[in-house]
Amino acid sequence: MVLAGHRDTFFRPLREIQLNDRIRMIVPPHTYEYRVQSFRVVTPEETSVLDSKGVEELTLVTCYPFRFIGPAPKRFIVSAARVN
Repeated sequence: MVLAGHRDTFFRPLREIQLNDRIRMIVPPHTYEYRVQSFRVVTPEETSVLDSKGVEELTLVTCYPFRFIGPAPKRFIVSAARVN
């Protein structure tokens, strides 16, 4: 699953994300939990970060840098694996 959100609204907390943090998604009646495996900054053209690895995973995408005014030049990518 890939989710994109604005860096200055819904994805603002990503500024403080750390490896092994847990991300919980609630989609009634189910709850899904993911563990952060990596985060990195890429160019908008680097779409390979959206490719599936063939496992249950979550990729979060937002603009970077977080405090940039106007259209940000980069993207912040968080990759997380499903916790069973």
